[in-house]
Amino acid sequence: MIAHIQGKLVEKNPTDVVIDCGGVGYHINISLHTYSLLPNTDQIKLFTYLQVKEDAHTLFGFFEKSEREIFKMLLSVSGIGASIARTMLSSLEPKQIIQAIASGDVGTVQSIKGIGLKTAQRVILDLQDKVLKLYDLDEVSMILNNTNRDEALSALEVLGFVRKTSEKVVEKIIKEDPDASVESIIKKALKSL
Repeated sequence: MIAHIQGKLVEKNPTDVVIDCGGVGYHINISLHTYSLLPNTDQIKLFTYLQVKEDAHTLFGFFEKSEREIFKMLLSVSGIGASIARTMLSSLEPKQIIQAIASGDVGTVQSIKGIGLKTAQRVILDLQDKVLKLYDLDEVSMILNNTNRDEALSALEVLGFVRKTSEKVVEKIIKEDPDASVESIIKKALKSL
């Protein structure tokens, strides 16, 4: 119903903001992730999600459209309400949540306050296929759980290579040879860098 609100930032707290839009102050609940992205300007725009319940209409705001989509996806899971979804987005970066769900990392999801083992498993069970399709992450589990990759990247960084550049090269090497040892990843990366 309300897709976004743009106006003057009147009040700013880690959990909520008030935006004056045409003389009306909108109280909007936010995550710590959104709070960290808020600019130091008067005029802001937040993408919103309006939750309608019998006893309240609550607005949730997000600096990035992608964060709002993850929030809505989390709400679709039985046992996850708006406050837990917001806590998830405050505890982890949206990208970390997506990767944890895609790779079936129950531990990361369960590490969030208010989420037990059963709920964490349900989140992964309900959303894993959606996340893999939406974010096109076919091989995310292979990449995420590869300690050789991390060790190789650290070594390349120590050798003075830029991490971003190294990551691209290392990802390509792992795609071609998922079982490559740390040494062979480094040797192949050095030839390409």
